[in-house]
Amino acid sequence: MRHPHFIFLISILFLAPASVAWAKHEPESVRAYKGAIVMDAASGRVLFEDRADEVGPPASVTKLMTFLVVHDCIASGALTLQTPITMTREDARVAALKDSTNVQLKEGEVFPVEELLYAIMIQSANDAANALTHAAAGSRAAFIERMNAKALELGMTHTSFHSPNGLPPTHGQLPDITSPRDLALLSRYLLLHTDILRYTSVRARAFGTGVRLQTVAMTNHNHLLGRIAGCDGLKTGFTNGAGFCLAATAQRSNHRVIAVIMGSSEAKLRDLKMAELIEKGFALMPIGSTFQRSAPPVAPAPPAAATAPVSSPPATSPVNELTTPTTPAGPAVPPTTSAPSPVIPAPLPPGQKTSSTNRVSLRLILPDTTE
Repeated sequence: MRHPHFIFLISILFLAPASVAWAKHEPESVRAYKGAIVMDAASGRVLFEDRADEVGPPASVTKLMTFLVVHDCIASGALTLQTPITMTREDARVAALKDSTNVQLKEGEVFPVEELLYAIMIQSANDAANALTHAAAGSRAAFIERMNAKALELGMTHTSFHSPNGLPPTHGQLPDITSPRDLALLSRYLLLHTDILRYTSVRARAFGTGVRLQTVAMTNHNHLLGRIAGCDGLKTGFTNGAGFCLAATAQRSNHRVIAVIMGSSEAKLRDLKMAELIEKGFALMPIGSTFQRSAPPVAPAPPAAATAPVSSPPATSPVNELTTPTTPAGPAVPPTTSAPSPVIPAPLPPGQKTSSTNRVSLRLILPDTTE
């Protein structure tokens, strides 16, 4: 009878080549990104790039430009954070779209600009983005013209917007197109000239308190908040055509990093890779780099009855982007956020393999949810 050790060695000899071949030919359907870039927010210096000019749809990361156009209207005095906006039939139609993240806007409802800005940055609400277009520019078409004019002004040469929310194009509509480099330029401008972090750093908040009997529980789709040290923004995005996208930023001491990923095949893979890129950015950051905003933020509105944020995400029942949960209205409290914590080490589930692109062996405890 053959010795068991002999059988084991023979098995290794036959199986090892196959295992090596499988590792070298990882399925193309599993990819960390189609393009990525890491930038020093202070100087705009590129610290790392890989196919940074690869163009594709940004999905809901589009809403970064939506925020900027509205911000410019507020800065010019055309709007204030307290300007009331009456919801239209078109806003309600967008809210009713299948598989569209929303805050369930109804025709005739009235919400202030500030509340809708929280909705697009936290909940990634497509209906709220649509509502902001007619408030800021009179029509959706005029608003999109302003989006593209601003992109041109910022030098976003690979960008063309055709929606305020990043939804897939309808019949006869062109898709939103941009690149990681362009999104990094946009992100840097927002960090220098706006108070966008006031919105993107909030992990959870109620929408409609004081207006509705049932509020919408908004949970930030950026799972790096509170899990990566210093991370306080910016925006996630997902459609079948775009894949999983993320424009992120983190600050530690005087250093601030911007990182953008487009076209990841999985949300968790994107987040793990983003964590790696943020660490790479801080490691490559020039010692003398000091980030400082170049303009004061727009004055916030007084705490309103419609705000009920919380400082941490719920421990259970993670929000799925395809559903919009509601929660009973409660007493209003001022918007607050808790300080982000360092990367949380956690063992991988049995049988789960790490991405070959994750060189720093980061492990994040991430909700098992889609966007």
